Amino acid sequence: MDASAAKPSIKTIQQHILERQRAHPNATGEFSFLLSAITLATKIIADYVRRAGLVDILGTTGGINVHGEVVQKLDVIANETIAGCLGYRDNVGIIVSEEDDEPRILKELDSRAQYIVLFDPLDGSSNIDVNVSIGTIFSILQRREGVDAGRVMDHILQPGFRQVAAGYVIYSSSTVMTYTTGDGVHMFVLDPSIGAFRLTRENIKIPKAGKTYSINEAYRNQFPKGIQDYLDWVKLDEAGGYALRYIGSLVADFHRTMIQGGVFLYPPTKKAPEGKLRLLYEANPLAFLVEQAGGAATDGRERILDKVPTALHERTPLIIGSRDEVDRVLSYWSR
Repeated sequence: MDASAAKPSIKTIQQHILERQRAHPNATGEFSFLLSAITLATKIIADYVRRAGLVDILGTTGGINVHGEVVQKLDVIANETIAGCLGYRDNVGIIVSEEDDEPRILKELDSRAQYIVLFDPLDGSSNIDVNVSIGTIFSILQRREGVDAGRVMDHILQPGFRQVAAGYVIYSSSTVMTYTTGDGVHMFVLDPSIGAFRLTRENIKIPKAGKTYSINEAYRNQFPKGIQDYLDWVKLDEAGGYALRYIGSLVADFHRTMIQGGVFLYPPTKKAPEGKLRLLYEANPLAFLVEQAGGAATDGRERILDKVPTALHERTPLIIGSRDEVDRVLSYWSR
């Protein structure tokens, strides 16, 4: 019997991480241990999302978060689930969440507790009650060498190119996790029959071009003129037949763009000239993923991963997707 034929066809995310780890002789397994906390948390969240209509976890808490947004019950559950799973990992020193005003200091940063995890626990949570796809976005940084552990914000406010890993999970007809550690982008689907994420696509590449654009055109009159000009152009016959696809959940819109190509736009508006998406735990991780897949991400002036953050919940415009289409948007915006 051919030995290769006897190998199992199933590869879980844990097996994939360990396999990738073997390519790094100095790896200690600490990072793999950290990623397993995130997969555990998202499996728990997926279960809550699936049962949301059957138990009392739909609706709002009545509270308002640091961004002035209404807090959903599932926001709180997702936030505490991720924080709880990471809290058991002694290599995590700091966690930063969209739902928290300030960072949570779990341990003083040192050679052991060297990781900082930033996350949006439940992106698109305003869509929970209407059963639209929602998700989790995460980014992982390492402590800065030579910087005092007490200077917490100096360790957190690092440009996106210093991320050591990033990813997202989308909770929909299936639960999908996509992540990168700077060595390609890999996608997994949660298999309920074995309770594990199974590898479905390895080394994903976003199409170089695509005729799908994703934007909330209700704000068209508030967009910069260059964005308005681009939106006028895509509707012309000479553009070759563009399609508008907009879900209103960042993770869902980005996931479609990664698979099918095109561009997602969240430009500045007159009311929000600095944009609305959060740089550290929304734009940065998605920019890391899209660049690893061959795409591009910009705020209209500079590459997202080059931006030096100055505040924990800093906002940014975002143009992200297929490289050719991002360049086309910029060609109109810069006129």
